[in-house]
Amino acid sequence: MRGKIVYKTRVKCSALEVYANLRKWGRCVLLATCDAELLGKILREGKIVFEVREEFYKGPKMTVEEVIELMKQSTIVNMVGHNVVKKAIQKGLVHPDAVLKISGVPHAQIVKM
Repeated sequence: MRGKIVYKTRVKCSALEVYANLRKWGRCVLLATCDAELLGKILREGKIVFEVREEFYKGPKMTVEEVIELMKQSTIVNMVGHNVVKKAIQKGLVHPDAVLKISGVPHAQIVKM
């Protein structure tokens, strides 16, 4: 029974972890973030082939809440995954109608002008 409790806790924590790759140049700040379990995956739907590439998305692993704070400071955000997109919607950073689903996985972008 003890092992089950540890397992459930571990799954819950990892489900809330995301990768965040922050790049800065001049006044522009680009944040690429994805749910941890999606890194390296290829999503396909019809003619769409979307690669969650390590070169673009992989950075430090952090919580969704930490990434939301980075989003507020970024000028461009590219996000993919149920957890990160859901939290961005909840915080009012993304409108639900602006979310594209690829193989059932949400993808959204923010561009601040």
